[in-house]
Amino acid sequence: MRNVIAGGSREMKAEIIAVGTELLLGQIVNTNGPFVAKGLADLGIDVYFEETVGDNDERLRQTVEFAAARSDLIILIGGLGPTKDDLTKQTVAQYLKKPLVEDAAAMSKIRRYYRETKKQMTENNRLQALYIKDSLPLKNTTGFAVGNFYQNPQGADFLLLPGPPSELKPMFEHVAEPLLSKTYFKDHHLFSRVLRFFGIGESLLVTKIADLIDNQTNPTIAPYAKTSEVTLRLTASSQNAAEAEKLLDGMETIIRKRAGKYLYGYGDDNSLVNVVVKLLEKKNLNLAAAESLTAGAFQAVLAEVPGVSNVFSGGVVTYSNEAKELLLDIPNRVLEEKGAVSGETAKLMATSIRNKLKTDIGIAFTGVAGPGELEGNPVGTVWIGIAYKDQPVEARVFHFSNARPFIRERSVLTGLDWLRCKLTK
Repeated sequence: MRNVIAGGSREMKAEIIAVGTELLLGQIVNTNGPFVAKGLADLGIDVYFEETVGDNDERLRQTVEFAAARSDLIILIGGLGPTKDDLTKQTVAQYLKKPLVEDAAAMSKIRRYYRETKKQMTENNRLQALYIKDSLPLKNTTGFAVGNFYQNPQGADFLLLPGPPSELKPMFEHVAEPLLSKTYFKDHHLFSRVLRFFGIGESLLVTKIADLIDNQTNPTIAPYAKTSEVTLRLTASSQNAAEAEKLLDGMETIIRKRAGKYLYGYGDDNSLVNVVVKLLEKKNLNLAAAESLTAGAFQAVLAEVPGVSNVFSGGVVTYSNEAKELLLDIPNRVLEEKGAVSGETAKLMATSIRNKLKTDIGIAFTGVAGPGELEGNPVGTVWIGIAYKDQPVEARVFHFSNARPFIRERSVLTGLDWLRCKLTK
């Protein structure tokens, strides 16, 4: 079933099965599946399927059998606890025709806990220390239920992980990920680079690089659509970092030629606001903001960045025309003749806040968030103004969808991206 690739490593087709009736009922949100899927992608292991099954032994057995017939690696999450509805390891053991055996270290940890807390240990607590014979028990540093990794010489491999995120995440990051890498990529190492794009949708970006995706070998390309942005994860397989960097650089160069104007940064933990703040720091510039329709959302996003006070002086929210007149000295004549939602007003707002707070840059937002039209402008009309020292004041109009929260969020991100572009010139 498995495809052998260079260096003896294997191209894996993985499947994730989340176990728990509470997931099916919507009582808890499944955050484990996306977390594990992302970790597998970082390793170069593709997740082809993801299911959720309740705490029912027959349905779980059928799901395991179906998954084993189509996937190389099956990750089951949850159902390793001590109660009657924790059936995962028992079901997989039955499928593999293997008994469950006790992990001495895990059992010792459980007994010690009950001894130290002076609580009565019941027989079912022993279940947490059991693992499938001939599998590798995975240490649980934050809980009791051991994980399992079973390499099946005749079919799919199995990885069993606990359900509580506080137990799953450290086990996956510190135990399972290194184990999977060592097992499936013995001679090669994987190196990833995340490219972040704003101002282009996933469908258009994928269209621009469709031939690269269709013909990908090494590096591989994985697009992900996020809120108002798109990321591409490039993953190269190589025996050393230098060769991998060469492969990644080559692919990035091609992508930049096609969509480089939308590329704003790198990394999973990076963001548009972080990029802008770093650019302001690098250029030793400071910023002020005047907001109408965004109602302080732009300033709130800035405030999430530690140390932003070094480059952000402050701002005002002027929702009404009266507030614009009083706090920003916008002439009533302009508001009546041109309107609050206009390029003229956006320019004056940006200029006024820059002058009042004596900053290098002033940015302003005014527009229509709904529910109805304003001054003849449809919902989603947004003007952004930027007053940048020693440059002419500019204003641009944008038209977003008519979903109120999206309009505000998109306005903030668009303002940040415009700032980024000006700061990188």
